Amino acid sequence: MNTLENQLASYIVDVRDVDERFSDLNGLCDLSKRLVQTKKHSNYPLEFHLVKLALLLPVATASVERAFLAMKFIKNDFGCLVPFVEKDVFDSIPNDAIIKTFQDMKPRRVQL
Repeated sequence: MNTLENQLASYIVDVRDVDERFSDLNGLCDLSKRLVQTKKHSNYPLEFHLVKLALLLPVATASVERAFLAMKFIKNDFGCLVPFVEKDVFDSIPNDAIIKTFQDMKPRRVQL
């Protein structure tokens, strides 16, 4: 943590006060590109990792949200996941047999 604090202090002075090439940036993407162009990413590796993490976080969050959405379609029930994973086995079972088994599980208002 001390290393990060020391490196961050010198990074702020160097980039904000000394190096004019960093004065016209519009966001983290521009900062990341400029760090690589000026080769300062090797001088400040911890800061560069933080910038990369900040850029990747929205993508990672979206990926997790898509995974949870896919699980929602499976209805959080392992029994629904088995037919999805074992498609070859369940393709060989006729639909009528599946409907009859489902109908026999408990009384239903409507016959399928």
